[in-house]
This record gives sequence, structure tokens and C-alpha cells, in this order.
Amino acid sequence: MKRWWGRLPHDARVVAYGLAGGAPAVAAALLLVWTGPHPMKVATTVTTAVLLAWGGFALAARGAVVGPLHTLANLLAAVREGDFSMRSARAGHDALGTVMFEVNTLAATLRRQRLGAVEASNLLQQVMQTIDVAVLAFDDEGALRLANPAAERLLGLTA
Repeated sequence: MKRWWGRLPHDARVVAYGLAGGAPAVAAALLLVWTGPHPMKVATTVTTAVLLAWGGFALAARGAVVGPLHTLANLLAAVREGDFSMRSARAGHDALGTVMFEVNTLAATLRRQRLGAVEASNLLQQVMQTIDVAVLAFDDEGALRLANPAAERLLGLTA
């Protein structure tokens, strides 16, 4: 059975871990401020500043994790849809930069392969149109899928 934090969405877990990581220091700081000989105004000001900074940094950690993951998801969706032009500008020497670099490399490889396939298809089409030998291509069910002009003349077919 998963613990309760394992059921939280990823971004909420990042915030929870950020808050949990700072909780002991925040508790110690607030304990010292409120038990020390400080005026109420100082204690409330320090408490407000500590709590706002604590929450703000936890939310900033969430943004630092979630933003690049959204970028990565968009890049992968574009690759899945056949758009290989999108690239991530973030490619560094950390783990996330390495993942972004690999997605960029994957998109470039798929783009090269697609261009190669298009060029090969165009060349095949040109060869098929110009040769005088009848060429017929059938699919697995035996249906005619391709016939060049020589085959059309031989069999009396039209494209």
C-alpha cells in the first residue's frame, strides 16, 4: 500500500518535500524567536518573514521541477505527432539538461530519417515512372498497390 504522499501528484510531492525539509529549521527558528526576549513586533515580523520565505522557496522548487517537465512533455508530444522542429533550449550537464539533450537528439535523428525516407520514395517514384519494365507491387492480402506506367500499358490499367 502506498503511503499518503505517494498518492499526491508529483508537483504536490515536491512542495511537500520542500516544506518537510525546512520544517525543523523553521520550527527551531520560531521556537527561539518566541521564547527569547524579543518584543512582540519583532517576533511577529520574524515569524512572517520565515514562514513566507519557507513557503515561497517550496513553491519555487515546485516551479523549478514542473516547468521543465511541461517543456519535456511538449517536446515529446511534438515528436509523437511528427513535428521534429521543436527543440529545447535547455541542454546542460545536469540530469534534466541531459534528458533535454537526448530528446533534441532523438528529434534530429527522426527528422533525418524522415527526410531520407522521403528522398528514397521520390527517387523510387522517378525510377518507376521512367523504366520500361512492368513493375507491380501487391500487399499482404494480394491487392495491387503499385503499378508503373509500363505495367499499366501492358495490362490496360489506369492509375
